[in-house]
Amino acid sequence: MSFGERIAIKSRREIELMREIGQLTAEILLEVRERAQPGVTTGQLDEIAAKALKKRGLNSPFLGYAPGGVAPYPAVLCASVNEEIVHGIPGPRELCEGDIISLDFGVETRGWHGDSAVTIAIGEIDSEAKQLIDTTRDALNKGIERMVPGDRLSDIGHAVQSRAEKEGYGVVRQFVGHGIGREMHEPPQVPNYGRPGRGPRLRAGMVFAIEPMVNIGSEKVRVLKDEWTAVTADGSLSAHFEHTVLITDNGPEVLTRIEGSH
Repeated sequence: MSFGERIAIKSRREIELMREIGQLTAEILLEVRERAQPGVTTGQLDEIAAKALKKRGLNSPFLGYAPGGVAPYPAVLCASVNEEIVHGIPGPRELCEGDIISLDFGVETRGWHGDSAVTIAIGEIDSEAKQLIDTTRDALNKGIERMVPGDRLSDIGHAVQSRAEKEGYGVVRQFVGHGIGREMHEPPQVPNYGRPGRGPRLRAGMVFAIEPMVNIGSEKVRVLKDEWTAVTADGSLSAHFEHTVLITDNGPEVLTRIEGSH
């Protein structure tokens, strides 16, 4: 992991904008989450998110995103079901009782970004899937707890990894969290694993998107022919949670959390 890139410190005005965008991101993701039920397709969930963006005059940083020459992402929402880890492309797939689905969503407006993800149950799920979801959410919260001035960047990922591996789960290494602000992906990369006490010291005004991806089985990943959908190599279930988080002198402030959200 390279620590050479400069990490932006947001101004008071920029932080206010990111608070506003974080709340908008959370509101729309909650609206999509509430519509995710048996019989609904992932494509319909994407339509709900797109209409919510249009209604509020917001833009999607996901739609058309094409890093590294891959095909442009064709939706405003990532909808990853069961063994799909991240970047699942919405389409005709119907959700079924017992599925789990990870909903990853972002907002752009006035040149600033918000990013959040949640994994939810579709109807009743088994105890194994429930434990995975609960553990991944808790791992995210453990990482957020380390977002305090004076801690090191790698302390975040170490906290995530320690919580997930305590249950014997695999922590995905191929995809990581990131800085966020004027760009959806800014320095630094924030892995969900690693030794503690490494990298730059955290400072008030830094904003990161923390996003553990945790598999019941191996951490290994396979990307499908659509160039986007990442699945577990062993076919095991995967969960994904994400928040946009501001470091303050008083500790971490979660910008994408509202009442009723994760």
